[in-house]
Amino acid sequence: MTEIFKGKFIIVSNRLPLELDIQDDNITIKPGAGGLITALTPVLKKHEGVWIGWDGDLNGKLSCDVLEREAASFDYTMKSVSLTSQEVADYYDGFCNGTLWPLFHDYLGHTQFHRSTWRSYQAVNLKFARNISQYAEKKDFIWIQDYHLTLVGKYLRELGARHKLAFFLHIPFPPWDIFMRLPWRKEIIEGLLVYDSVGFQTVKDCRNFVQCIRRLLPEAKTNILKKRIIIEYSGRHISIGAFPISIDFEEFHDMAQTEEVEKEAWFIHENLPERKIILGVDRLDYTKGIPRRLRAFETLLEKYPDLCEKISLVQIVVPSRTSVPEYQKMKQNIEETVGRINGRFTVKGWVPIHYIYRSLTRAELIAYYRTSEIALITPLKDGMNLVAKEYCASCVSEKGILILSEFAGAAFQLRKGAIMVNPYNIEHVAEELYRAIHMPLPERRSRMRRLRNIVRRNTIFVWMDDFLQAAGLKLS
Repeated sequence: MTEIFKGKFIIVSNRLPLELDIQDDNITIKPGAGGLITALTPVLKKHEGVWIGWDGDLNGKLSCDVLEREAASFDYTMKSVSLTSQEVADYYDGFCNGTLWPLFHDYLGHTQFHRSTWRSYQAVNLKFARNISQYAEKKDFIWIQDYHLTLVGKYLRELGARHKLAFFLHIPFPPWDIFMRLPWRKEIIEGLLVYDSVGFQTVKDCRNFVQCIRRLLPEAKTNILKKRIIIEYSGRHISIGAFPISIDFEEFHDMAQTEEVEKEAWFIHENLPERKIILGVDRLDYTKGIPRRLRAFETLLEKYPDLCEKISLVQIVVPSRTSVPEYQKMKQNIEETVGRINGRFTVKGWVPIHYIYRSLTRAELIAYYRTSEIALITPLKDGMNLVAKEYCASCVSEKGILILSEFAGAAFQLRKGAIMVNPYNIEHVAEELYRAIHMPLPERRSRMRRLRNIVRRNTIFVWMDDFLQAAGLKLS
């Protein structure tokens, strides 16, 4: 049953939606970027919103007063949860990214199980719950975001909260045969079942979650409806559904046509003249499949040497977890592979792979989207992958081609317009690249129009409205 929402809108995430720069005693705070922030900001402004999360300050230089003063221009309230360097090491690096992230992406070889990090995860989730309870009132709606904070609802209930609680998982949820490895599997499942609503990216994630419930809690009853699943457990009814997250289509579409982006696009063309550009954009992570993608491009050049000097791969890698040795090795492996392929195929005036290791401005990124004839998006496992949707929204010429991994969450929505590939099959990816390079213009335009229409109809705002409606809320 839907009710008119009259309370505060409280968002809880691991990090606050801001970028923090601390140089000596000078603190600079600016708004963060991303679709989630874009979608939630208007709601937070209208409903006396509060965003609760860690501010990113490990040195204790950012006081609550400074945060509130600097964040006043955001038009909603931010409340900081302070974390120590040890908590960040054990809770965030240890359990979130050393246990849950690899496990939920089916990477058992990368998964670590340590009781000490599990205890830190519990302690930090309890710390978040205590912070929330200071600001939440009876009629407020509390929406917890992502795998870092699965137990916050449990601790809120233990602290006496009777609010509407919702949770959304932005990464995949694993099948039972993977999830069963987690020593604290029952605690996580029971923790998620204290929420009133739980959202996942795909129907497959919902099915995996229900499968785990049936294995761990056979007394729970499952009622599968047309658009959602109702779990009856411990005297409560929990609504579960698939809500594929998206982007602000108009933002990317409009910015792709600005003078700033046109100048950036012209610069890219000048540096890569008379070549078809294949684009890869990824955060540095083992789930993104970057080394396999590079080998697929190498295979393409091996099999079709006539393509040399006619195509270029631009691989953008956004730095991530730079202090972690595993990620340092990954970066080294990527750079060695790029160097080997370039050393093998480079001729005067042509380098096959242009490798960029840094964060790009929004204008630079959209210019690459607009300029590239092919986007090669081949994660080995992804909750959604918004790069695929951003590329389609920015492709205003409607001449681009999206090659997309079958294992991206976006695959279900975009499968009818994209060329779908198995990223583990390097030969297959190479062949589909060759097909894309030679695809006739009418087919390219037909596919991209279909993709753009899908993204245009399913924006970040539709995602939010669908989730809140399923949670029984109607925003006035």
